[in-house]
Amino acid sequence: MNGVDMNGVDVPSAGILQFGTSRFLLAHVDAFVSASLAAGHTQKRVVVVQSSPRPTGRDKAHALMRLRRYPLRIRGRRDGQDIDETHQIDALAGCLIADEQWATLEALFVEHITHVVSNTADRGYEVAEGDSPCAALPRSFPCRLLKLLRARFEAGREGVTLMPCELLSDNGQVLRRLMLDLAGEHYADDAFRDWLKIQCLWVDTLVDRIVSEALEPVGAVAEPYALWAVRRVPGLEMPCCHPDVHLVDEVEPFEKQKLHILNLSHTFLVHQWQSQSLTDEITFVREAVADPRLRAPLEALLDEVVALLARAFPMLDPAAYRATTLERFENPFLDHRLADIADNHDAKCQRRVMPLLALAEQHDMNLPLLRAFAAEIDGRR
Repeated sequence: MNGVDMNGVDVPSAGILQFGTSRFLLAHVDAFVSASLAAGHTQKRVVVVQSSPRPTGRDKAHALMRLRRYPLRIRGRRDGQDIDETHQIDALAGCLIADEQWATLEALFVEHITHVVSNTADRGYEVAEGDSPCAALPRSFPCRLLKLLRARFEAGREGVTLMPCELLSDNGQVLRRLMLDLAGEHYADDAFRDWLKIQCLWVDTLVDRIVSEALEPVGAVAEPYALWAVRRVPGLEMPCCHPDVHLVDEVEPFEKQKLHILNLSHTFLVHQWQSQSLTDEITFVREAVADPRLRAPLEALLDEVVALLARAFPMLDPAAYRATTLERFENPFLDHRLADIADNHDAKCQRRVMPLLALAEQHDMNLPLLRAFAAEIDGRR
């Protein structure tokens, strides 16, 4: 692996292995890496691994192999200004298809990769029945990742930093436990598990950005807002530097803020939209927040929520996040349908309201509007 190019990979610059060709990663992590490279902050580029059996993913992988650079169109509102601009993302060292280029992928991982990011599907952490990291070509993401880690361990190399982007609480620790359990099941030696525990860094992260559509043959359309909150741990070397990438002591408060402001706002808007019989008048979120019949009760509810979060999580600025959230909802380019948000509405109400009420009780705060909302939810059950 000493050549400049092997199977289409620019080996000297390859440092970040990315599981997934999703438009989200192309518009989020890869965009941050591209900007960091352009500014001279970092030198590592991304090797994308296409790992799913979907033909669309395979087609996108071939486009990434061929083009290396792709457009990211930023459309939305930020700091009161409408933005519609296109950036060329130049973050890739190459792209590999796991099913066809496993030997190259494994050699690259052993010798050159320092960071791993992932954004697998909703069931991406599930291990396929009968799958094993000892197979010549494992089928599922967990077994493929562990096979690569095992190869690196057996080569006597240092560990890597793993920064999963799946929307799971404590995602780094969830992935760590999964890898340790699989290692214990499939490998007899404790030394490998110790290497995974001590030599590898498992970093919790939170990602937030609406990536509304894909561009053909490869690229994406995204809103201006973006956040990658990364838990600060000893020994962590960031793979990129960007104003929207934040090192934080704990990721959980940022998860709570997103859940209790952005996600709760979506749920409350849908509730008001339905209860006020506005379903034939209003279609999109941007229309809802422009209508005083929906905007006024939402803002009143958020007054309560912001006060609670400010007390519960003093490291946050929930008032600023509230303002940003409403601005994101106003995005004139995004057709975000309330009917889509309304899927599984009753379950979302329970998940998003009841924990907030428990938090209010914990901090001895009375939130009458939130309690009224909870009572209406109970009345509909």
